[in-house]
Amino acid sequence: MPLVIWLLIFLVFPYCYIFIQSFFETDNFGKTIPGVSLDSYKRAFSNSLYIGTIFRTLMYAVLVAIICILLSLPLAYWIAFKVKKNKTFMYTLIALPLWVSYIIRAYAWKIILGREGVLNTFFQWAHITDKPVEYFLYSTFSTIVCLVYILTPFVAIPIYTAFEQIPKSLIEAAKDLGAGSFTTFRKVVFPLALPGIISGGTFALVLTMGDFLSPLLLGGPNTLFISNIVQNLFGTSNDRPLGSAVGILILLLIFLIIAIAARAEKKYSSLKSNAR
Repeated sequence: MPLVIWLLIFLVFPYCYIFIQSFFETDNFGKTIPGVSLDSYKRAFSNSLYIGTIFRTLMYAVLVAIICILLSLPLAYWIAFKVKKNKTFMYTLIALPLWVSYIIRAYAWKIILGREGVLNTFFQWAHITDKPVEYFLYSTFSTIVCLVYILTPFVAIPIYTAFEQIPKSLIEAAKDLGAGSFTTFRKVVFPLALPGIISGGTFALVLTMGDFLSPLLLGGPNTLFISNIVQNLFGTSNDRPLGSAVGILILLLIFLIIAIAARAEKKYSSLKSNAR
């Protein structure tokens, strides 16, 4: 019951209020007028900035999820199958960045990628560049790097868990039948770990869709995520109905992504059960 009450107060009720507010109107003075109107949704669909930014954010989210998966796969595989001692310690190191505040980790990348930052200083010291590389900071590159760093633990942990749940007897059977390490990974380990890979990738994708701090701190003028637009609509523009409508569109897209991921995860989980 406490959990149900918590979810109702901090999740269901706010979503319901945002949904209801998306049908309100705004007068010329920026005051929200209760009512039932589709004006906010019409403005959201008629403005190419909102729809274009949603799909551009989705593209960035897919890119971040792919990079996180590519980084997490060898790391989780090494810990699950190669490390014999101190496995718990290695697992803790993956989760260690989550103990530090998001803002501190984002600001750390400003120090690393800044004009006088660690990376530019090293490049000039090594005579790789003659002057600071401006593109390192306040660009799409810096935003993607920060998001990958922050979200990789969310991907690595479920992938590692999926690897740990694979019966070792299946791997030994594959080797007894003459399969090499790569073939065993491709035909046995990877298919059985797909539910964890999909779960981790979905985490990264959804969290990127809702992130506004990394683009705000590290992104340039051309790096605008849809969450930044929603933040501006609620804050600077004071157009809460339109901000609510755009937020509902993002929520529906995220629900669609989660539904597709859940269906794929269920499909490959059944294959895993049959393999066992």
